[in-house]
Amino acid sequence: MKTFNFYAIVFLFSILSCSSSSDAPSPAIIPTPTPIPPQTLLTETQAMDQVQKDAIRYFWEYAETNSKLARERYHTDDPSNDAYVVTTGGSGFGLMSIIVGVERGFIPRAEAVSRLTTALNFLEKADRFHGAWSHWINGATGRVIPFGTKDNGGDLVETSFLCQGFLTIREYFKTGNTDEKALATKADNLWRGVEWDWYTKGENALYWHWSPNYAWQMNFKLEGYNECLITYVLAAASPTHPISAAAYQQGWARNGGIVNGGSQYGFPVVLNYNGAGGNVGPLFWAHYSHLGLDPRGLTDSYANYWTLTQNHTKIINQYCIANPKKWTGYSDKCWGLTASYTRNTDGSTGYTAHQPLNDTGVISPTAALSSFPYTPVESMKFLLYLYNEKKSTLVGVAGPYDAFSPQFNWVTPRYLAIDQGTIAPMIENHRTGLIWNLFMKAPEVKVGLKKLGFSSTQHNF
Repeated sequence: MKTFNFYAIVFLFSILSCSSSSDAPSPAIIPTPTPIPPQTLLTETQAMDQVQKDAIRYFWEYAETNSKLARERYHTDDPSNDAYVVTTGGSGFGLMSIIVGVERGFIPRAEAVSRLTTALNFLEKADRFHGAWSHWINGATGRVIPFGTKDNGGDLVETSFLCQGFLTIREYFKTGNTDEKALATKADNLWRGVEWDWYTKGENALYWHWSPNYAWQMNFKLEGYNECLITYVLAAASPTHPISAAAYQQGWARNGGIVNGGSQYGFPVVLNYNGAGGNVGPLFWAHYSHLGLDPRGLTDSYANYWTLTQNHTKIINQYCIANPKKWTGYSDKCWGLTASYTRNTDGSTGYTAHQPLNDTGVISPTAALSSFPYTPVESMKFLLYLYNEKKSTLVGVAGPYDAFSPQFNWVTPRYLAIDQGTIAPMIENHRTGLIWNLFMKAPEVKVGLKKLGFSSTQHNF
């Protein structure tokens, strides 16, 4: 809603006597209007604090009421929409966001422990399928909500995002007071219960879905490169149901077929992004696996993962600046393509994975904001653009709205957990390395990475 300021123009008509009499009325004095101060501009530090606080609010103030986990979506124009639908992966991001909130002093520590305990108690009793949770869960009952007709069972990828959160919680609270240690133990038990090896079907590969009704009919093999790297890392790291290194080499890396020798805008692409035709994919591929998995100094036989994720972000940034489709508004301070709500050219709305091969003129704020570790200067330009220039239209009750388009003068007053959930952790990784250091400190993570042939100069293995 636009706010208009109206100024009254006052005309003073003084009828003065023609005489010079001393009792002639004095002219009225027109009061000087009080100037309206300009919007106070945030400094870089203030802006980072504010966007983290705002994004965390999605998981604290707008959580599903019973489970205290993340709602799939929150629509400010229809708050009751799917109010009971819990998202597994987005909840994992929410667990890490809450830890950032505690560390920053935005959330009282004891209240966070109580809230997280409620959430993990819910997950203990919720439907599981060979240890994996479904993509969506009914927050009132704990029962699966089908993501699709045949997608009504275990979702291993969403489960891996949740397990990133479990391990982060465990490492953060394991040396705390009695309640904190109990929470850490609960997180550890949930992580240990996932049967990663079941999801290989006995092959040297992982599969995304299993259904009690449709078994393996979804048949979605996890092959690189996309957002699923963390799934293989955790599957190899499992102390109870691990997979072999061969599953990673043959299934994910396709025996070296994952490597890409090309470049875009002068930056090596490094790996083949699935379906991107030699270009890069949506930016969430540089975020979801790397909220916990630290790409700094991380290498294996196929990539330097800092180069991979940083180049991915720089390519998207340069693509938006070059703006080959000539969309209005794209610039060095208004950029970022990833999966989000979208506005189609025919005026309809939906959801899509924005990327160079699928550019609809829509900017997704989570793309640049969650890329702070990779492109701090470029991401800061976008953050200040949002909060110092466009806050009244592009920022709402839980931070930046999910998507907007300068081309079509369009913004959706809506939020998605998986988009809000990467903002605070990734900005914190840029600022202090908090979530990276917690996750990488987990002993089994190091074991799993070494098993798959990874080394890390940042974490000394």
